[in-house]
Amino acid sequence: SEYRIPERQSVLSITSDYVRLGVEHILSGWAHLLFILGLVLLVGRGRALLWTITAFTAGHSITLGLAALGIVRFSPGPIEAVIAFSIYLLAIELVRSQRGLWTLMQRMPWVVAGTFGLLHGLGFAGALREVGLPEGEIPLALLSFNLGIELGQLFFVAVVIAGWWAVGAAPFSWPNWMRYV
Repeated sequence: SEYRIPERQSVLSITSDYVRLGVEHILSGWAHLLFILGLVLLVGRGRALLWTITAFTAGHSITLGLAALGIVRFSPGPIEAVIAFSIYLLAIELVRSQRGLWTLMQRMPWVVAGTFGLLHGLGFAGALREVGLPEGEIPLALLSFNLGIELGQLFFVAVVIAGWWAVGAAPFSWPNWMRYV
C-alpha cells in the first residue's frame, strides 16, 4: 500500500495511520500469514500458542526496530528467501507431527518462533522502509506500525481458531483425507 508522510501530523494521526499500515501489511503478507497458520496448526490452541505467538512477536519486534532505525542493514531479496524457507521448514514439521514424530519445533515452539520472528521482522522493516517514518516521531510510528502488525496477526489467529472450531463442530464426520487439507 502507498502512504505519503505529511509534513505535520498529530500524535493521533500518526498512530492511526501507522496502525492501519501495520494491519494492512500483515493481512496482505501471505508469507507471514502462512507462517502464523503453520504455528497455529503445529502448536494448537491454549497457553502454548499464546507463548509461541508472543515469541514470534518479540523476535520480529526486535529486528523491525533495529532495521527501521538503521542499526541493521540488509538486502530484501535474501531475507524474503529465508522467510520462504522458514515456511518450508514449518511445513516439514507439520508433516512430521502428523506422523507422530516429536521434534524440536514441537518441544520448544516458542524458541523456533522467536528465532524465525527475527527474520520476519526484517521483512516487516522492508515494508516500513518503503513507506518511511515521520521525522521527530519515529518511535511513535514504529510502535504504531508494530501494534498494527500485532492486531492483524491476532485477528488472523482468531479467524483460524474460529474456523478450526467450526470444522470440528460440524454435525457430520469428515473423511480421513480432509485431515491433510
